[in-house]
Amino acid sequence: MDRDRGQGTGDRAIALMTDFGLRDGYVGVLKGVMLTLAPTATLVDLSHEVPRQNVRAGRFCLANAVDYFPPETVYLAVVDPGVGGDRRAVAVRCDRGWLVGPDNGLFGGVLERYPAIAAVELTEPGAWRTPNPSSTFHGRDIFAPVAARLAMGTPLETLGRAIAPDSLQDLLPLTLTELAVDGSAAIAGQIQGQIQYIDHFGNGITNIPGDRVLHKTWRAVVGDRAISSARTYGDVPLGSPLALIGSHGWVEIACNGHSAAAIVPFTWADPVTVLLG
Repeated sequence: MDRDRGQGTGDRAIALMTDFGLRDGYVGVLKGVMLTLAPTATLVDLSHEVPRQNVRAGRFCLANAVDYFPPETVYLAVVDPGVGGDRRAVAVRCDRGWLVGPDNGLFGGVLERYPAIAAVELTEPGAWRTPNPSSTFHGRDIFAPVAARLAMGTPLETLGRAIAPDSLQDLLPLTLTELAVDGSAAIAGQIQGQIQYIDHFGNGITNIPGDRVLHKTWRAVVGDRAISSARTYGDVPLGSPLALIGSHGWVEIACNGHSAAAIVPFTWADPVTVLLG
């Protein structure tokens, strides 16, 4: 596969998302491998602080980022608790570009909106950094060189064995249920969802779409705590929790100036109920 070096467009962006953190040299090594093969590629750090081995969190981050990148972007995503095991290493083509990483549900959020056009299992050793990859660092030895080759224009089908796009893994969906209490139109309806992501600020982003509460009177219940809705953080006193439609478009549990996850509190996948009316 060295014949591919220096050929192709070289102007595709490569967006990196991992749970590697920035204390060690792992992220820098990924970039070094890619720049060796694709020296003119643009490398963009989406995030390297995905909570360790939290595939669902990585799925959320990636799905909510792709609309803000050029359509031909290559996404190198590595949140891979099954590295070296039975999970497949894959590259996927969709309308937003290419997805490279483990087949463990990480790409499910993107593929719900932009279905896979083609997919391969990365079985071609000539496309890897070495034919004897580390069993614990596929990001360096398999995914990074494949992402670089795609950025340089290497055809997807040369990178491995074709697989059925509908065989790609996804995670079980979080529960989302809409109810009419007692069947009475005079009593507010309920939307029951869950916390799907907790960001750096301690905001709890639910899986309840914001358009279900837009222009309505509503409040959220987390545990035994009812939280009033507001338009933005500064609409409530400092230190007070609030429920709002966040920038991702989902109902969000927040706190003005503090971590809502610490004050309310809540954690990953905790139930949230929205009361309308």
